[in-house]
Amino acid sequence: MMTVFFDVDTQIDFLYPAGALYVPGAERIVERVAALNRHAASRGIIVISSMDAHSEDDPEFRIWPHHCVPGTAGQQKPASTLLEKRVVVHNVVPHESSKAIHGGVNQILLEKQTVNCFTNVHLPALLDHLKADRYVVYGVVTEICVRHAAFGLLKTGKRVELVTDAVRGLDEKAGAAMIADFAGSGGLLTTVESVRASE
Repeated sequence: MMTVFFDVDTQIDFLYPAGALYVPGAERIVERVAALNRHAASRGIIVISSMDAHSEDDPEFRIWPHHCVPGTAGQQKPASTLLEKRVVVHNVVPHESSKAIHGGVNQILLEKQTVNCFTNVHLPALLDHLKADRYVVYGVVTEICVRHAAFGLLKTGKRVELVTDAVRGLDEKAGAAMIADFAGSGGLLTTVESVRASE
């Protein structure tokens, strides 16, 4: 079974109390995310890591605090979640996105400017090329960006698993509701331990 891991927005601005848009308790999932990413690399599984990459005057800042601007520390991923062989896929056309799917890359850093990773113009082509039968999703924020990733992947008709102990939300009730909606829509719930044991 061809598997792709989806590591959603695990960036410093979201993960740590000093971050610009801190998700309460998110620092507790960093090691779990790192373990999942390392596990994927050890099994030859591609990790697609979505990343906010906002301009200084991004329209999103009318809604959310200023966060994840390229060149700032907050926009980066913790070093433990990065894999050695990685490539950045910017959300621009044209772009040499083919580099992301050739040459033994372990991790694709997929930049986006909205809460939905599917707004990166290269994601559909990447998914078509990778031809996954199964997606494993984790990260932040459960009820926002993780929701868009998980439900977008469900639309592919493939198996989608949400790692419930490697996600965090801004609102506990909204996060729980998202998880219930996901399971009710055909998504599968799993844990870090179960994912690592299943490969």
